[in-house]
Amino acid sequence: MPDRESKSGNATLARSQESHRYLDEAGDTTFFGRGHTPAIGIEKGVSLCFILGMVKFRSPLDTVRTEIEALAADITNDSYLSRIPSIAKKVAAGRFYFHATDDPPEVRMQFYKFIAGLDMSYEGIVGRKIPRMFMRNHAGSEANFYADVLSHLLKNKLQTGDRLVLTVSERGNTTRDEVLHKALALATERLHKKRPAADVKTEVVFNVQSHRTEPLLNVADYACWAVQRVFERGETRYYDFVEQKVALVVDLYDRAKWLGNRNYYTHRNRLSPGNKIGPPSY
Repeated sequence: MPDRESKSGNATLARSQESHRYLDEAGDTTFFGRGHTPAIGIEKGVSLCFILGMVKFRSPLDTVRTEIEALAADITNDSYLSRIPSIAKKVAAGRFYFHATDDPPEVRMQFYKFIAGLDMSYEGIVGRKIPRMFMRNHAGSEANFYADVLSHLLKNKLQTGDRLVLTVSERGNTTRDEVLHKALALATERLHKKRPAADVKTEVVFNVQSHRTEPLLNVADYACWAVQRVFERGETRYYDFVEQKVALVVDLYDRAKWLGNRNYYTHRNRLSPGNKIGPPSY
C-alpha cells in the first residue's frame, strides 16, 4: 500500500522548521466479540488496554534509519537467528523488520540495547478498556476510541509554529484520514478548553505508513510494548531498561488518580508493578 499523507487545514502559516514524530501502538481496540459478547479479559489475544506512543529522534533521521536497517541485515544474515521461524518467515516474505510481539528474546535484547543508546524521547497514552465508558463516550466505535487516545498525544503539540509530520503506523480503519483529523479536532478542542484564546500555530501532516517499511516505527513499537508489559502483566524489566527514554506516560482513564495528575508518569513518578490493571467489570 502506498504511503498516505494528509494535512491539517491551516497550511498558510509561515514555518520556521519541519519536525517529525513516529507513532505506533500496543494492544488492540477490541471490546466485544461476535454478538456483542464481552471480550476483554475473556477472549485470548484481546488486550486490557490500548496504547499509542510517539517517538521524537534528536539524531538525524536518515542516520538512525540506516543503523536500524544494518542491524536488521545482521540478524537476517546470522546463521543462528535466521533459522528462528518468526525471523525466517519475515525474510521469506520480503525482509526482516523489528516487531516486539513477534521477535524472539535474542532479538529483543539486541534491539532494546540499540534503543537505550539512541538520542530520543517517548510519550505514551494508555487507554484502559472500560466498556461502559466506551459505549457512553465513544458511541461503541473503535475509531472514536482511537481518535480520543490520539488527541491526547496531539493537544500539547499545536502551538510550536512548526510543520509537524506525524508518521503513523497503519492500523486498518482506525488510521483513515477522517479518524486522524477527528483526533486533531479533538486535540484543538481540548487546547481551547484549557486556553480559550490560544491559536493553533502548528501545521499537522499525517503520513500513514507500515512499520514493515519504515524502520523508525520499529522503535515506537518497542517502546509501546515495554509500557504495555507494565500495564498488562506488571512486568517492568523492559520499561526499566529504557526508562530514561520515556519522558511521559499518561494512564488516561484512571479516574482514581486524576486529582493532582497522579496518572501522569515521568522520571520522578515512574511506572511500577502496581500499575498492572485487571479485567474490567461489565
